[in-house]
Amino acid sequence: MLEKLGRWLTERFGRTPPEVAEADWQQAEAGLPFLAYLDDADRLRLRELARRFLAEKQFHGAHGLQLTDHMLLTISLQACLPVLNIGLSAYRGWVGVVVYPGDFVIPRQEVDEAGVVHEYDDEVLGEAWSGGPVLLSWFDEGAPEGVNVVIHEFAHKLDMENGGVDGLPVLPPSMSRSAWAQVFGEAYERFCDQVDHGIDSLLDPYAAEHPAEFFAVAAEAFFEMPLDLRDEFPAVYDQLARYFRLDPAHRASSLLLTPDPTSFPPP
Repeated sequence: MLEKLGRWLTERFGRTPPEVAEADWQQAEAGLPFLAYLDDADRLRLRELARRFLAEKQFHGAHGLQLTDHMLLTISLQACLPVLNIGLSAYRGWVGVVVYPGDFVIPRQEVDEAGVVHEYDDEVLGEAWSGGPVLLSWFDEGAPEGVNVVIHEFAHKLDMENGGVDGLPVLPPSMSRSAWAQVFGEAYERFCDQVDHGIDSLLDPYAAEHPAEFFAVAAEAFFEMPLDLRDEFPAVYDQLARYFRLDPAHRASSLLLTPDPTSFPPP
C-alpha cells in the first residue's frame, strides 16, 4: 500500500521512484480499459515508466483538491502511454502537473481585426503550457464520454517538443515530415468539411479548431478507439502507429476474436 504518496510528490522532486503495491496498480488500471490493448510486457514497462514519471514531476491539487494515490497513478499511467516507446525525455524541460476538481476557467484576451482587445473566460478541461505545467481536470465519476483529457494534453506536450504547436511533433528518423504533413493535412481538411456539413465522426468536433487539436484528438482515439480510428482515418492511424511505435488496433482485433471465458459455464 502506498503511504501518503500524494504529499510525498508535492514536497519532493527527483527522488527514487515510489514503490507501488500490485493492488494499487490493478485499481488504477481497472479504470483504464484501453490498457488491454497492450501486451503483458508493455503493461509492466508502462508501470515502470509511470513510477519514474511520478518521481520526476511535481503534482499539485488546485482549489483545495486533495490528490490521492489513485489519482496520481491513473494520471501517470495515461501520461506515460504516449511515450511508452518514445521515452520520458520527450517530457523534459518542465515539471508541473496541476489537477483541478472538474473543469476550470482560464481568462483569455483576443485582439480583433480592428485592434480591439476582448477579454473573456474560457471554460476548459485541460491545457498544456509550452515550457510550463500541464493543467488537468479530474472527475470523480469519470471524464465526459469519449474524452481523455490526460492523453490529449500530453499529446500537446509532444507537439510542443519542437517549439511549435502545429500538429507536427518530433518524428523519428525513419518517418517523413512531408508524408506526415500530407496525411494529416488531407485528413484535417476532410474532417473540417465533415463538421461543416454535420457528418458524424468518431472524433470530437473540437478537433476542427486547429491542426494541433486534430492531432491531440486523434491521439486520444488512437489509444482508446484504435479500430474505429483505423477504419475512418487509416492513413492517420498508420502515421500514429509509426510515431508511437505501437499497434493497438492489432491487439484490439485479437481480443475481439478471443472468446471471453466468463461467458461460459464452469465445467
